[in-house]
Amino acid sequence: MSRPMVQGPAGVASASHGEASASARLDAWLSDRKQAGALFLDVDGTLLDIAESPTAVCVPRALCAALASLHRRLDGALALVSGRPLDDLDRLFAPLRLPACGVHGAQWRVHADKPLQHEAAALAAPVRERLQALARAQAGILSEDKGSSFALHYRTAPASGPALAAALHALLGEPENAGLRLLPGKMVFEVIAHGSDKAQAIRRFLEVAPFAGRRPLFIGDDLTDGPALALMPGLGGLALSVGRLLPGASAVFADPAEVRAALIRAAGG
Repeated sequence: MSRPMVQGPAGVASASHGEASASARLDAWLSDRKQAGALFLDVDGTLLDIAESPTAVCVPRALCAALASLHRRLDGALALVSGRPLDDLDRLFAPLRLPACGVHGAQWRVHADKPLQHEAAALAAPVRERLQALARAQAGILSEDKGSSFALHYRTAPASGPALAAALHALLGEPENAGLRLLPGKMVFEVIAHGSDKAQAIRRFLEVAPFAGRRPLFIGDDLTDGPALALMPGLGGLALSVGRLLPGASAVFADPAEVRAALIRAAGG
């Protein structure tokens, strides 16, 4: 069951009492007639269960139907906010196409039938080559070149995480790589340019129709979602996290299955 969370001893999250669950908060937000809402959803770890590789995830048909219904209900003000490239999102959710940002804000489009409206430059070839070499040097590391960022997944080789982190910090500490930063996630490290994050992407959405003037809600699960979750209270919005309490979130879904169930129920499924 989803629940609001408070911090107990040693920072351990625990359930509080007498407050609305994450599902109830989502329902109340969608039912608010005083101010229209804009819904922003992370994908991996929030809508979808995390798999051993990015290509191994499963998108339930009922989820696609629910997202399409909520997109209509919100007059188009629903967007996917993901670390995946937009082409990948379109492939996963096909035939559904939604407003979306990809690669942690480096790519975005406000309308599903429009081309990219912003895209950061690709990482320099020498950096990408060295990141590929890091992946080849350690067994079990999966590389993912997204153009504007480069991810190294170590889910199948968890013991390699500390050495991989040290090598990446050393690489990014070189003067010629000063414009890059390391973005840690769940069993993944991603190298991306400064200035691209999900909070910036949501701010861009909220400047234009159909998102402008609406109260935002963001649901995310990971450190990469931190800036967007932390942004919500200052905008008068609502942040909900998945699996654990993250700063800015007012309640927590237990797992992606519970997020999907709440969205499907809210859509009338």
